[in-house]
Amino acid sequence: MPLSLHAAYVPTALQIVGATAKLVDKAEEWCSSAGCSEADLFATRLIEDMHPLPFQFASVAHHTHGAVEGVRAGVFNPPRGPFPDTFAACRDLLAQSEATLQGVSADEAESWIGRPMKFEMSQLSLPFSADQFLLSFSQPNYMFHASTVYDILRMRGAQLGKRDFMGRLRIERG
Repeated sequence: MPLSLHAAYVPTALQIVGATAKLVDKAEEWCSSAGCSEADLFATRLIEDMHPLPFQFASVAHHTHGAVEGVRAGVFNPPRGPFPDTFAACRDLLAQSEATLQGVSADEAESWIGRPMKFEMSQLSLPFSADQFLLSFSQPNYMFHASTVYDILRMRGAQLGKRDFMGRLRIERG
C-alpha cells in the first residue's frame, strides 16, 4: 500500500511538536538550576542574524498547526509576532499545534493531494499543491526550527541528547 499524505506528514509533525514541547520543560528546568532568567534565555540566538528562541518555538507551531490551517485556507504566510515570551506561552502554542494535528483525519489529508495553494510573503507568491507544500516546505521548516530550539538550549548549557530532539519514536509494540 502506498504511503498516504497523512502518514507522511501528521505523525512526524506530532513527534517533533511533542519533542519540542518537552524541550520547553527542559529549558525551564535548566533556567532554574543555572540561575538564568526566562527573559535572558529567550533573548538567545545562535548567531546575530537569526531570530531568538521564541521565534523558533513559534515557527515549530506555525509550520505544523499554521501549515494545516494554511492548506485549509489555500494560502500560507510567514509567522508574525508577537511571539511567546514565557515557557507557559510556548507550551500553549505547542499544545494548540498538537490539537490541530490530532484533528486531521486521514480522509481530510488525502483530500488535499493536488489541491492548489500558495505561500505569500510581501510581493512573493509561490504556487504549490497542498501535499507538496506540506512535504517540501512545511516539514523541512518545522524540523529546522525544532533543531534550532535544541541547538540554542545546548549552546546555553542545557543537558540534552539526541533523544530529546527525536521525541517519541513510533516503534512496533508486540
